[in-house]
Amino acid sequence: MKKNRLTKMLAVVLAACMLCACASNTGSGSSKAQTGTEKSADASSVSADAFKNVPSELTPEAVITATPEMYSNIDLSKNKTVYIYLIGSTPNDFDQITELANKYLEPFNTKIEFTVMAWSDYQDLYSLNLTSGTNIDAIFTAPWCYLWTEASKGSFMTLSENFISSYMPLTDRLQIKDSWGGVKLNGEIVAIPQNSTNPNGKMVAIRQDLADKYGISSLNSWNDYKNYCLTIAEKETPVSGILAMAAAGSNPELWDVYRQQYDTMPAMTDGTITYYYKYNGKVPSYDEIEFAYTTDYFRSFCYEMKEMADAGVWSRSALTNEISAADSFGALASASMAWNTSVFNGIETCEKTEGVVGAAYDITQKNFSIGEAYNNNDMAITASSQNPERTAMILDIIKNDTYLHRLFRLGIEGVHYTIDEHGVYTELEKASDYPADSLSLCWAIKNSTLTQGGADPRKQAIIDEESAKMVACPTEGFVFDDSAVSFEVSAVNTVLDEYVKSLQLGLLEDIDSAIATMMDLARQSGLDKVEAEFKKQYEAWYSSMH
Repeated sequence: MKKNRLTKMLAVVLAACMLCACASNTGSGSSKAQTGTEKSADASSVSADAFKNVPSELTPEAVITATPEMYSNIDLSKNKTVYIYLIGSTPNDFDQITELANKYLEPFNTKIEFTVMAWSDYQDLYSLNLTSGTNIDAIFTAPWCYLWTEASKGSFMTLSENFISSYMPLTDRLQIKDSWGGVKLNGEIVAIPQNSTNPNGKMVAIRQDLADKYGISSLNSWNDYKNYCLTIAEKETPVSGILAMAAAGSNPELWDVYRQQYDTMPAMTDGTITYYYKYNGKVPSYDEIEFAYTTDYFRSFCYEMKEMADAGVWSRSALTNEISAADSFGALASASMAWNTSVFNGIETCEKTEGVVGAAYDITQKNFSIGEAYNNNDMAITASSQNPERTAMILDIIKNDTYLHRLFRLGIEGVHYTIDEHGVYTELEKASDYPADSLSLCWAIKNSTLTQGGADPRKQAIIDEESAKMVACPTEGFVFDDSAVSFEVSAVNTVLDEYVKSLQLGLLEDIDSAIATMMDLARQSGLDKVEAEFKKQYEAWYSSMH
């Protein structure tokens, strides 16, 4: 597996190039890519017999096998490699998974090569990789991972219905039709979304054995969790070296846990530029929407983070920490982590050590759980891809071919898991070397919620609880097109990135002054212009909904 080793010096050198690209490449890459790849596309040229065993809809029992005949309108005569970039942590057995995938793809004369940008690096390297001439055919993206920023710059290829039906025939048949609306910019599809939805509420996992050691039986609120962290920092860290939480990057998951107390939902996210509203069961008017970093609850969060950072809850070097909070928790280097139900991957890993007991808590039980949007995890074909048709085919197979889909989501059957005829899987001893759905690729290719046999009853209890209080985001259908303000968006994000990360890690001494300075610089960089464009587009969309 190829791993990204770009240095910080490269980031500095290429930063100017990135800013220039924001202005000069807008729209051009996607237009060129679409025109250049569809000249010979003809979905009707593929024999219908190739799809005679493909069901009309996906079910847990369905077994689908992709064949070269399904892609007979793609020239597969030459061996090619598709380069895919992901973000996050790399499972121990990922190289082995990739090797098996490439063996399976031999009849398609295609190999896959993955690069995984670590949680601690992807915010700095994501855009730079796309503008540096690096060979990238497809890349993980999301509204929280530069989907709209890069799509507006023309970094992603636009996908017409003809392109999808010609080169992604299984996706064309099996993708939920409503899912495409969330990945359209100016009416054009810019990414391939996940194909299922489920609760995406945030929670915390802790070392219950350590909690019990200090007389903490359970956590029922944010203050309970904060008390637990402060207790570990005071009493445990000086003795064992175990941090209460190994925060990394910008501490986004803990921020999501915190703001759940206030029943917030996102109205628009463009890089770090984010607007929230307090959910009341209906689509909010523009006047009900607030800029995230001027809200009272963000300011309160920053004060809480400073108190926790000053107490030693996490390292003062958290900003540059290259190990994710989840990996640190699983490795027993920390005593808590925040995420969605994926926290149970960390619990399962740490409980392999004798005497260690993990526990997960929804500390915002009285608040709703937001339903995951279809566009929450996506794969985009880059505008610079040298093999867009072949890349589309690979994404199509990974999403829908039963063998490859399970290989990437669950690992190797008989090694990491077993599965019955109803699609219910059971983890085996080596499951921790490739935890189910732990890779960002898995999130983007999801076409169902995996059902685990003999699942941890603690996990199932929280899933049931989250499902019972799940609500859909009423603004999911709104997509902000920043093409008219792309330069300002890039400039504002540069300012926000510098301050928000440190604020969310409690590393700045004077919070009020830092927020004031950040907002002054953001407005000098064009935030007012961005906000005016957002208001214009949102109010037009809001009017269409009423």
